[in-house]
Amino acid sequence: MRVLRLPLQEGQREVVDVVSWDLLLTSAGDRPLAAYVAEISEGAEALGSFADLVAQGRVLTPLDRQEVWAAGVTYWRSRQARMEESDTASKIYDLVYDAERPELFFKATPHRVVGPGGEIAVRQDSKWSVPEPELAVLLDNKLNFIGFTVCNDVSSRDIEGANPLYLPQAKVYDACCAVGPAVLLVDSLPEKPELRMECTIKRDGLEVFHGGASTAQLKRTLPELIGYLGRSNSFPEGVLLSTGTSIVPPDDFTLQAGDLVEIEIEGVGILANPVKVV
Repeated sequence: MRVLRLPLQEGQREVVDVVSWDLLLTSAGDRPLAAYVAEISEGAEALGSFADLVAQGRVLTPLDRQEVWAAGVTYWRSRQARMEESDTASKIYDLVYDAERPELFFKATPHRVVGPGGEIAVRQDSKWSVPEPELAVLLDNKLNFIGFTVCNDVSSRDIEGANPLYLPQAKVYDACCAVGPAVLLVDSLPEKPELRMECTIKRDGLEVFHGGASTAQLKRTLPELIGYLGRSNSFPEGVLLSTGTSIVPPDDFTLQAGDLVEIEIEGVGILANPVKVV
């Protein structure tokens, strides 16, 4: 089962078949969320098919007041890319890949996140910016697993590569993150899900990059990442944790204004976003 958010009358933002998104993240209790959604939506009138709602541009990001956090260097390809981009600090990426403690960082507040069809941004002071297609896990206020969605962790590789201390500037800015189009509800948290990811970038209608990978290549388990996220940290509204990327465009590629980035994760859907400069 997939759930998504739509704009309804008078500017309200609601979840299909669900009264309130924040209520969904805090009131399911110990019940499997799919069963809870089915229970409270029984007898509701369908608003349309999933494909039609996405195509009509009516779908909002599946976040309301939730923060976005992210894990880094969780795939071998990501480790390689980080080492290649930094002449001065390549060793730290090699070390964190095998370290007991994973890299976790704050990515975005809700106002910095766009949904399906929204414009993601590259920084005007960056000359090397890329999308980072990632599987993200949505967690409730007790860090219980709800489901999967797609996250685009847009990053300025030249800024991060110049000095690892610049990571917040490379990662956190207006429209730096896209999430959607829906949340795939899963009753139990797999340690390493096996889902196919694809990323396509189009420029002037032509494909300029395509890459694919499997989430089975994830170095760390999801319970491990969630466990570290929750250490000495609380999320009263729930939280989205993006789990890292293994799809990396070549070093001579950078996003440009007008590009279209499409990320598809098996079972979740396609997250498509045009690019702007901020």
